[in-house]
Amino acid sequence: MTSKPGLFISFEGGEGSGKSTQIRRLEKWFRDQGKDVVVTREPGGSPGAEEIRNLLLTGDPGRWDAVTEALLMFASRRDHVERTIRPALNDGKVVLCDRFADSSVAYQGYGHGLGAEYIRNLWKLAIGDFKPDLTLIFDLPIELGLERAGARFANVSAAEDRFERMGLEFHQRLRDGFREIASDEAERCTVIDASGDVEAVSARVIAAVQSRIAGQGA
Repeated sequence: MTSKPGLFISFEGGEGSGKSTQIRRLEKWFRDQGKDVVVTREPGGSPGAEEIRNLLLTGDPGRWDAVTEALLMFASRRDHVERTIRPALNDGKVVLCDRFADSSVAYQGYGHGLGAEYIRNLWKLAIGDFKPDLTLIFDLPIELGLERAGARFANVSAAEDRFERMGLEFHQRLRDGFREIASDEAERCTVIDASGDVEAVSARVIAAVQSRIAGQGA
């Protein structure tokens, strides 16, 4: 765990896993306790990183090779950490982030086959040992996730759906990758069953957060 005045929680998982909905619910839960909360996302989260987001999430699935994609991700992440996340944590705020560096391990490392170690070396080069205090990994069958994601983008022009349009084998590697990350870093990561309704999943999220806060003596 990193030592900082604030609390940094990342939300991870495959496409259509419901992370965005659960971030908003957890934001309300923290605000109801009087906490200052910053909600952010990756790729993006700072002006420069948002520009890179557009390069990464739109266009043809083969627009970038795996290495270029990984480098763009970490360029975006470096700016996001320095301009948004660190300042918020130094002010004692709760930061809720829709994806962080574990997504690069899963998407470029496992999904595109660069390997987890390759991505973790980029991680260290770009942002050192900086990690979330808690990572919630939302897990559900890939077919269900892609169905949800497809419905979300159905009526959106220029949708950020580049990754959704990658094949089922890619998405299965993602799911397997996230599960392996959770196993390798069990102290930091908690797997959330995301297949239920919004209320049920929210209850699991809050229970996981309460357990982690209690464990830290906060």
